Amino acid sequence: MKNQYFGDVNDFRKYGLLRAFAAAGLSIGVCWLLTADDAGGDGELRGYLSKPSRWRRYDADLYDRLQQLQQPGVPRSVTYASKWGLVPGATYFDEELTDNSDKRNDYFRAALAALRGCDVLFLDPDNGVEVQSTARGKRGSTKYIYWSELHEAYDNGHSLLVYQHFPRVERKRFVPFLADRLRDELGAPCVEGFATPHVAFFLVRQDRHRAAVEKAAATVQSNWSEQIDIWPAVQQAV
Repeated sequence: MKNQYFGDVNDFRKYGLLRAFAAAGLSIGVCWLLTADDAGGDGELRGYLSKPSRWRRYDADLYDRLQQLQQPGVPRSVTYASKWGLVPGATYFDEELTDNSDKRNDYFRAALAALRGCDVLFLDPDNGVEVQSTARGKRGSTKYIYWSELHEAYDNGHSLLVYQHFPRVERKRFVPFLADRLRDELGAPCVEGFATPHVAFFLVRQDRHRAAVEKAAATVQSNWSEQIDIWPAVQQAV
């Protein structure tokens, strides 16, 4: 996550998803994996804030809070997630991540300590789960969350919600592929995928959170059906 991304349309969907989990009774811990801003154009998708008739209906309260970004002098900063109460009751870890492997170890020790006790740990890397071409501790590794870190967080008892940018592959195949790999790698009973037009989120569930996760997924399907697709699809009660 970079501060420059804050409040774009991907963020709107992301906070909507987190709010659904919070409303289902799950406590949320947010580990930003914050990285330095760059000169790129990513994070500029904020036109939705000027189109309330199109976008406000998905989550009116969230939309109104993010509207504060339209005020003069308000910078893009993840600190506003807490200040504006975007995710009720959430706990945040907002230290900046670096490529250095020793500092990264310190970072995750501090993050897991700060977010201990949270039911769902949201991990928000710039790109997503590690790739073979970028080893942990090497240049550019801040863009990824690594399997060893996912194992540690899951073994600590958290359900994990993991951000994943879509790679250049067929999306309909990628979502079940990564969901299955996360389940197998971490030994989870179930992994749900939440796909949006630009990115996906994967919920690696602890078994004790099943009822709450299913409740949250039903809320997402009801309120965000045009913006967030769920895999596997939520079965409607007859």
